[in-house]
Amino acid sequence: MDIDFVRSRFIKHFDGSTGSVYTSPGRINLIGEHTDYNGGFVFPGAIDKGMIAELKINGTNKVRAYSIDMKDYVEFGLNEEDAPRTSWARYIFGVCREIIKRGGKIAGFNTAFAGDVPLGAGMSSSAALESTYAYALNDMFNCGIDKFELAKIGQATEHNYCGVMCGIMDQFASIFGKAEHLIRLDCRSLEYQYFPFDPQGYRLVLLDSVVKHELASSAYNDRRKSCENVVAAIQKRHPHVEFLRDADMAMLDEVKAEISAEDYMRAEYVIGEVQRVLDVCDALERGDYETVGQKMYETHHGMSKLYEVSCEELDFLNDIAKACGVTGSRVMGGGFGGCTINLVKNELYDAFVEKAKVEYKNKYGRLPKVYDVVISDGARKLC
Repeated sequence: MDIDFVRSRFIKHFDGSTGSVYTSPGRINLIGEHTDYNGGFVFPGAIDKGMIAELKINGTNKVRAYSIDMKDYVEFGLNEEDAPRTSWARYIFGVCREIIKRGGKIAGFNTAFAGDVPLGAGMSSSAALESTYAYALNDMFNCGIDKFELAKIGQATEHNYCGVMCGIMDQFASIFGKAEHLIRLDCRSLEYQYFPFDPQGYRLVLLDSVVKHELASSAYNDRRKSCENVVAAIQKRHPHVEFLRDADMAMLDEVKAEISAEDYMRAEYVIGEVQRVLDVCDALERGDYETVGQKMYETHHGMSKLYEVSCEELDFLNDIAKACGVTGSRVMGGGFGGCTINLVKNELYDAFVEKAKVEYKNKYGRLPKVYDVVISDGARKLC
């Protein structure tokens, strides 16, 4: 994404003047899927794709916002009743309101923004947008809000203004991202730790299946319920178990007769996944990317066969990765469509991507989208 391009649009729409330019990235999650609501760990990293926005205080009580990608202009006030109807503008409005609720003083500003985070590919374009404005407004208006609270402002924007009850991972990764590092975030305590991720001789590539299956939200709720059912059963014997993160396979086996086969399978996946995140952290500290890759394949198998949130297309892409000798591959995100994330040796990269394109098109009649990603820094001011 080009600062000069965003600036040229800002100048064109706002009387030839310039402001300050800020950016925040999208994110990937290397491993740790469906662990967040089970009190476990996630393991995201910021990527080299994100949002760039230029902002300038305009001396009024109105925000004048231009979406370069949508070619759309919206103006709104800063009071609760001024909420815009346009969905992209609600993200900016929500961030303003959440800062004001926390005692931040914000006035009107002009802004234009654009992004290169692919929409709908599970790289959190909305979190990148929220984090860009949270970081920028905090900086411009000297609100003195810490980075943790900036991530929570993005999350609260989703909850209160966009109708999405998301966790904290996406905004956290966008604000706290660090080049050549992944972040292990404990979803219960919100403690975090950086781990080195600089895989010399490997590349990270996402293959987007370009499908989104409709059952995602109801299936997500069903799986949360399964996890809660198992915790309730285990708690009768082990009162300290608050989340599946606190349980182990021995505890799960103790209650096998008291829960459904389906609930057992769901819990087996989660308990395994919580441990896999810790195993991957250990492997990265040793620089052992082969073990990292093996754990990614184990996660895909669990998401496909135990948690049942994969789909035929994602399983197909995972099988191609295996056949090509790719080090690690798994479905990334909630499932039922979206991308696989693949850790690929440099010398296998071209053959893998070509084979995936050809075979996927032959089977499904369309090409998968290919996104190379590099682990990069979080929210910051550019100029």
